Parts: sequence; C-alpha cells; structure tokens
Amino acid sequence: MNARQQSILQMVIDKGRMSVADLALMTGVSEVTIRQDLNLLEKQSYLRRTHGFAVPLDSEDVETRMMNNFSLKRELAAYAARLVSPGETVFIENGSSNALLARALSEQPGITIITVSSYIAHLLKETPGEVILLGGIYQKKSESMVGPLTRQYIQQVHFSKAFIGVDGWQSETGFTGRDMMRADVVSAVLDKGCEAIVLSDSSKFGSVHPYPLGPTNKFNRVITDDGLSPEQQHKLEHFGLTVDIVKRP
Repeated sequence: MNARQQSILQMVIDKGRMSVADLALMTGVSEVTIRQDLNLLEKQSYLRRTHGFAVPLDSEDVETRMMNNFSLKRELAAYAARLVSPGETVFIENGSSNALLARALSEQPGITIITVSSYIAHLLKETPGEVILLGGIYQKKSESMVGPLTRQYIQQVHFSKAFIGVDGWQSETGFTGRDMMRADVVSAVLDKGCEAIVLSDSSKFGSVHPYPLGPTNKFNRVITDDGLSPEQQHKLEHFGLTVDIVKRP
C-alpha cells in the first residue's frame, strides 16, 4: 500500500463513505487512478466498493481499525514495546494498537508473545519471534479466540505483562468492552495477577459499553495519547494506575 492509497483508506474510514470524484479531487489524481487504487484496496480486503463510492469494512475488522489513526497507534505501540525486556513472555489481547505492538515486539530478541488473536498470529508468521496462539471458540469478525476453553488455556500459561485493548472507560464503571466473551477473556487474564497494561488511544476514555473488563484497580498502567483530559488522568491515577502520555504525531 503506497502513501496515496493509505491516505484514501484513512479518508474512507474517517468519513464512512467517499465518492470516486471526491477522492480524485482531494488526492490530485484522475478518477481512473482512484478506481485502480480502490480495486486494489478492495482486493486486499481494506474497504468495499459500491457504485461510485468506497465504504469501510465492518468496524470489527482489525485491519480496518488499525488504519484508523494509524500513525498515533504506531507511536503508542512503539512506546509500549520499550517496556518489554529481552527474554520476557507477554500476553497481547486483540485490538489494532495491540497488533502493532506485537509486530514491534516480534522483531526483538528472545520475546515470546502469547495471544488469543489469530490476526496477530498471522501477522507475525514471517517474523523470528516465538508466538503461542491459545485455542477456543473462533470469533470470525474479531479474529479472536474466546470461551471456556480459552479461559482454561490462559490458566495454563505464564506471562509477566498483559497488554489489553478496551472500548471504554469511566470512573464510575471502570474499563468496559462491547463483547461479553472477550470481556471474559480479559477477566481470566487479570486473575493471573500479572502487570496489566491498557494500550488505547484517548477516544475510548469517557465512553461506556455493556461489559465490564474488571475493576480499575486490577490494572496497573495506561498508555494513551495527549488527548486524555487532565481530569481523566487524575481519576485514573487516583485508582493507582500509572498513566503514560504519548504525544500525537
């Protein structure tokens, strides 16, 4: 994917729907070139074409979510990677920022990655790092393993750090998620008593979703960007969390 195609994908994700004519105008190339770009992006499963328009794939698609605020998520992942030492075994849950973290860690020596994300496992297939993919019920949209078997597998492995993706946080509710089965996976990870680290852009803070991921005080650290309000940062720290702020690129 070249820079223009990445820009096209970002605009489609941000707007939800973009016409070929508007994309040509905003990128400064012909509509013929835009159609070629869209054909390629659709073939690679980044977006979907309709008559004269391009629309994002389902919002649960990991690859599509990764391209939303890609530069910021890459910075968050790079910061998180610096917290992991050679020889460590870490758990990485599903999510776009976590996928970028896994990619960064897979190039470092001696790090073992345990994950429930088949997407992350596939992403790392050509890298030298050790990957352990836990089994369970396969969620096709999120490309993640869930369910009682996954919980049992988590109990049988050991890791020093866990990087968790979240959908929302409020001081009254704690961290929350959209999916009950994935929330149960996070709960099983928190029961291990390892260092639990939330890796998320600041847009998730202030929103709430149906399923609790566990009490805030079961988490140890939050890595997010400078869009987090001082009030939200203070509340997180009040619960005993270390809050690391990464400047937006």
